[in-house]
Order: sequence, then C-alpha cells, then structure tokens
Amino acid sequence: MKVNVNAVNFNIDGKLVDFIQVRMDKLEKYYDKVVVADVFLKVESTSEKENKIVEIKIHVPGDDFMVKKQCKTFEEAVDSSTEALERLLLKRKEKIRTHI
Repeated sequence: MKVNVNAVNFNIDGKLVDFIQVRMDKLEKYYDKVVVADVFLKVESTSEKENKIVEIKIHVPGDDFMVKKQCKTFEEAVDSSTEALERLLLKRKEKIRTHI
C-alpha cells in the first residue's frame, strides 16, 4: 500500500512517518485491496491540549473511507484512526463476502 503523509503548516519528523507507515501496513491484514492511503497531520492553534488532528483517507476499489481524529499526540490520533479503519474495512469485507 502506498502511504502519502502530508503535514499542514509544519515539518514532520522521520520517526513519525515511520510510525504511520507501520500502522497503515497493519491494515492490509484486514483488507488486502487497499490501494492508497492519504494521511493529513494538522495542529489546531487552540489553548486546548488535544490540538493534534489526523485525517486518514484510504482508497479501495469502488469506495473511499475517511477517518478524522483529534488527540493530544499524533501517535495517539494515528492509533485511534487506524482502529476505526480496521472496523470499517472488516465491515466492508463482510459486506462483500455476503454478496458473493
């Protein structure tokens, strides 16, 4: 799976890119037809501690899924986003399996 990581208005660390890549690669064991994943990292300028936003958009044949999470750290947001995507992909896989 090809993963595009985009940081909006800041420079991203290589360790964070590697972390995202590992998490996204784990999604392939749930649904192997994922083509591309676009990951957008944003920092919201508020006084709240939970100001890190992660948006993940994945493209599968015939559909696109988008998940947006806001947490204290990017790692935490990526973890919760990938967990939500796991559920979505499993749901899609079951749906396809029942139609065959």
